[in-house]
Amino acid sequence: MTRTKTRRPPRIGEKPLFRNALITVVLVLVALVIVAPLAIIGVQAFSKGAAFFAKSITDRDTVHAIWMTALTALIAVPINTIFGVAAAWAITKFDFPGRRLLLVVIEIPFSVSPIVAGVAYLFVYGLQGLFGETLQSADMKILFALPGIVLASLFVTAPFVARELIPLMQAQGRDLEEAATSLGASGWRTFVSVTLPNIKWALLYGVILCNSRVMGEFGAVSVVSGNIRGQTNTLPLHIELLYHDYNAVGAFAAASILASLAIVTLIAKVALERRGAGRVRRPALAGPTLETTEPGISKP
Repeated sequence: MTRTKTRRPPRIGEKPLFRNALITVVLVLVALVIVAPLAIIGVQAFSKGAAFFAKSITDRDTVHAIWMTALTALIAVPINTIFGVAAAWAITKFDFPGRRLLLVVIEIPFSVSPIVAGVAYLFVYGLQGLFGETLQSADMKILFALPGIVLASLFVTAPFVARELIPLMQAQGRDLEEAATSLGASGWRTFVSVTLPNIKWALLYGVILCNSRVMGEFGAVSVVSGNIRGQTNTLPLHIELLYHDYNAVGAFAAASILASLAIVTLIAKVALERRGAGRVRRPALAGPTLETTEPGISKP
């Protein structure tokens, strides 16, 4: 009896010509779109020498913009970290009406333009806005000040931590927490001893992405800050002002700080991915888990 071999159809990209052409196209696009702009930033930043570069980044307005950016991150990132953990915990550990709707609302900043968000804040906290008269009578300044910058940054970065945690916590299910509770552990003890160790790398991954977005945000902050030099300028806004002042080298010098932050973020991202951040793992205890239809989430 002779065995007949079944020929499988060729896979897409299996032919060497197509595969090599596709790789070449990808490498060319990466070089032109990503590598070349980053390289130009470094070259132009030092085009007038290291002394001019040091003078540019130690300028009073540049230092203030760096401080404003760092202060915004120090406020916004911890708040959104707490919010992300709370939102992920509520969505994955409890059943309540509107759970799916809550997930959709959390993801709204992904689909709304940051400039639109900034304009919306004008109509809420501006002088002619919903709370404008109340804030003015209480002598509270939200817009064109640090609170407005923080609010805009909170909006655009709200989903980052939550969206890193929700898929992982859904895949892990509730078995470990329920086992700890049945053994007499309190809610806080269960979170610290059981939940947090299982999500720590994904949590740190989300925090890094959130911090990077806060420091690089331009659209929403440009609307609510007033773009006042030396007062409400963050680093991205200050780069634009330097460029409009025809100080291109100074703008590239300031931009090199954000570029360096992007490289550090990328290195941290790769390091965390090697430790398993963002990967869906099976829970340690066997048993039923939450079913999910979220994109990119596999059922364990």
